[in-house]
Amino acid sequence: MNLKLAFSYLRLSIEEEGKIGESSSIANQRMIVQNYCKQHNITIVREFVDDGWSGGNFNRPEFQAMIQQLEEGKANIVITKDLSRLGRDMREASYYSEQFFPEHGIHYIAIADNFDSEIENIMAPFQFAMNEVYLRDGSRKVKDVLRSKRADGQYCACPPYGYKKNPSDKARLVPDENTAPVVQRIFERAAAGDSSRQIAMDLNSDGVIPPLKYRVLYRDEFSEKGAARASDTWNYTTVKRILKNPVYLGHTLLGKSKKVSIKSKKKVPVPKEDWSVTENTHEPLVSQLQFDQAQANLGKGSSDYRAYDQVRKSIFSGIAFCAKCGHALCSCGTVYKGEREKYWYLSCINQRQDISNPCDGVRIRYADLLEVVRQDLNSLLDMSDEEIRQMMDSLFAESNQKSALEVRKARLDAANARMLTIDKIVTKLYTDNAEGKLDDERLSRMVADLEKESVALKTTIAELSQENPESKQQENYEKFFNLARQYSHIETLDRETLLTFVERIEVGPKELMPGFEKVTHRNIPYRQSIRIFYRFIGELSEEPVRDLPKAVNT
Repeated sequence: MNLKLAFSYLRLSIEEEGKIGESSSIANQRMIVQNYCKQHNITIVREFVDDGWSGGNFNRPEFQAMIQQLEEGKANIVITKDLSRLGRDMREASYYSEQFFPEHGIHYIAIADNFDSEIENIMAPFQFAMNEVYLRDGSRKVKDVLRSKRADGQYCACPPYGYKKNPSDKARLVPDENTAPVVQRIFERAAAGDSSRQIAMDLNSDGVIPPLKYRVLYRDEFSEKGAARASDTWNYTTVKRILKNPVYLGHTLLGKSKKVSIKSKKKVPVPKEDWSVTENTHEPLVSQLQFDQAQANLGKGSSDYRAYDQVRKSIFSGIAFCAKCGHALCSCGTVYKGEREKYWYLSCINQRQDISNPCDGVRIRYADLLEVVRQDLNSLLDMSDEEIRQMMDSLFAESNQKSALEVRKARLDAANARMLTIDKIVTKLYTDNAEGKLDDERLSRMVADLEKESVALKTTIAELSQENPESKQQENYEKFFNLARQYSHIETLDRETLLTFVERIEVGPKELMPGFEKVTHRNIPYRQSIRIFYRFIGELSEEPVRDLPKAVNT
């Protein structure tokens, strides 16, 4: 006897709840499915409910949980009230009902539409199409309403810092008596010539609550996870965002981004000329003159830097990272008596004191790192064929002595651990961006670098998961040294050569010799970990800690 074990799937979006009434409520769907199962001797194993989720995409928590359990063989039937409860995306709904379910031996039934995956459904394409028409029509109506409200100057978004919704008209803004004075203070300081960073530091000194934290504490309802993102400190990028926002002139500016499609949650920027701008819709907090003065002073502190004929450009961008916190190393330093190279350093970008949980420091002189990598790379490029063969034999012999399985497992664990670290770093970066601690441009650059590393790690994990890693490892070494034979001894290391051979460099903190507390001048010796990960072959040096600066003095 073939047992009829069913999953009941119920769904209702927020938009549908107020439009189609009780007939498609969760309670009504449940009753229809339960009655059908009683009549046909079907046992409901579990009920999955996505209440408040749109049918425009299938990335819904309960639906995905159901799919996972179906793949585990927990049921052989899926029942919904109608096809639209499964979803309104024509392509996805058709895929699951006519391909995924049959291929996995799942009998799918949509009761009200008389759809049965075990029977030929001639009208099914039209039913899927009509469900998507409903979705598109709903999206069009929502856009029309928003467009009309924007044209009328109604504020269809979360109130910006300094304002709140008018209690008598939720579509209008009025000054927030608690935060409007802070916004006015920021503009006054900026118009007077103070930098965004100085304004942020002074606000922190005075104990002023930053925008997101203020929303969490006094205005909006946040989940525990959302509230945890709120920082207690102001950041200069938050100040800049306030100074650039024309809402404080009394204008409503909306529509700066849009969804790529009705089936996606991803948003893309809208060209400035297409933004929805309605002037004089609410009480301004600053005058036009003050706003213009603040804009004129914005970024003045960096104008001299941009005027240099030659700006320091590190070849290690996207390659050199802090070994302590995983953030990138960026150029810093000064010019003293015309000396530029001598005072050029790479430093962890996560060391700033105006951010929460800063790194306590990794820094290395640019010329030192350049020379260490050049020497290390030259030691590989200068090897003869016999030396390469001996090195490979030695490495593989050592690997065999330690047990190839153990070595492979250790490398695999390290790669997986780094993947988890990258996920945490990316989450932190987006959190910092949302809190105004990290600007959009830097966020995009840093995330792109981490994604590149992630791709390389995934390749490494896939290779280490293979049954015969030794042959693959030998192939990778051959790839690397075939590439190396195309180069001679490197006198000057440039960006192109670095990218050809090196995937990642991790720099650790300085380790001072006994009797020294800090590096006060160039003659004081110290040690520093510099891990170089080459393309194809990874890290070669078993002892990445190097003596500096003696080892790289020229």
